[in-house]
Amino acid sequence: MKYLLLLYVDPAKEPAPDSADFSDYMGGFYAASQKMAAQGAFLAGEGLQGVETATSLRIRGGKVETMDGPFAETREHLGGFYLIEAPDLDAALAYATTIPVAKIGTVEVRPVMVYDTASAA
Repeated sequence: MKYLLLLYVDPAKEPAPDSADFSDYMGGFYAASQKMAAQGAFLAGEGLQGVETATSLRIRGGKVETMDGPFAETREHLGGFYLIEAPDLDAALAYATTIPVAKIGTVEVRPVMVYDTASAA
């Protein structure tokens, strides 16, 4: 089963790029990615640019509305994701524990929807 691991963190809790802790922090992401890849679980993953670069879109009353920034106002920002293949939720949660954000933010683990296209025909 595929799972999306969404990484939420308050940017104020992350080490600054010019700090001594930043290298270790980023190394933790590399280690998590390497572990998932070595075990055949890693499918994709990327960091996201800051929320100041986001544009949200919705359609209301037939009109498209766009807004600068993310839709939700929260301290924790969606900062990246991993798409993994895991046999079950417990395995997906075990991978989530290896991601540094879990120590200072939140890793949301969500199963990816499976669409059965064979029965749609």
